[in-house]
Amino acid sequence: MAGALAVILAAGKSTRMKSALPKVLHEVCGRAMIDYVVDAARAAGVGKIVAVVGHRADLVQGYLSRTPGIEFALQSEQKGTGHAVMMCREQLAAHHGPVLILAGDTPLLKAESLAALLTAQREQSAAAVIGTATTAANHGLGRIVRAAGGNFLRIVEEKDASPDEKQIQEINTGCYAFDSQSLLGALEQIRPDNSQAEYYLTDCPRILLQSGKPVVALNAFDLVEAQGVNTRVQLADVTASIQAETLAKLMASGVTIVSPPNTIIDPRAIIEPDTVIHPFTVISGAVRIGSDCVIGPHAVISGAVTLPAGTTVGAFQELRVES
Repeated sequence: MAGALAVILAAGKSTRMKSALPKVLHEVCGRAMIDYVVDAARAAGVGKIVAVVGHRADLVQGYLSRTPGIEFALQSEQKGTGHAVMMCREQLAAHHGPVLILAGDTPLLKAESLAALLTAQREQSAAAVIGTATTAANHGLGRIVRAAGGNFLRIVEEKDASPDEKQIQEINTGCYAFDSQSLLGALEQIRPDNSQAEYYLTDCPRILLQSGKPVVALNAFDLVEAQGVNTRVQLADVTASIQAETLAKLMASGVTIVSPPNTIIDPRAIIEPDTVIHPFTVISGAVRIGSDCVIGPHAVISGAVTLPAGTTVGAFQELRVES
């Protein structure tokens, strides 16, 4: 998969979050949410990433510039997802291979799901692979319409769906794998013929299918993965999900967390078995804690802190090393 390119859409505002900070830079468990998308793409085998920036582009580009292998495309006016990808024409034209299209506000994406998209695109020589999920809570989501034999027909949005189509539980996650040159050709044909006067990326699979090229809808995602963050409530929900997964992995590896609901641990932290974490402890950053340590309660450890085996950090102690 080393030849894969990823386009990450990161031009949006934080309108519903009531924030001047670009949405993708809001933190989830101590990291900007877009970092999780970048990590998932890298782990799926992506070699190069193009981030489409727009709102407060200087902030987003300045932040991501610290990460090697990321290029940028500017969407100075937000005219839809298709328009955002159009801003990457130069990079797409130079790339001959698979392209992932991802949203920068979906920090729960799993690398395994993205790798499945790339595998399907390669093995089926597909012009487009649409990542889908199944849910009964499908209100407001684009439905996947299939032919009687199961082949993909089209994506239909809620407002355009018939009563029967509204009953469809397979939905579009907004994650795609395209053949780069097929995508370029489809982008030339999409038009802003809709109530929002925007260029929709969802029109591209339909255009490719109508031109006789293979288009696949792959039900490889858990709905939670595609959960975008548009509000502070959703930000808290996503943070809670990642935090719960982090604590579960640590406990499965032999770490005792006395009160998980009252403990915060950064996903980047490494903690060895038989260490005990007491309630109201906060561990943030790439902290390394050896085995047989006792931490807390009410301890705060942050940054590039390394604690050898057998260390005790007592109640209300704070250890901080700037990363």
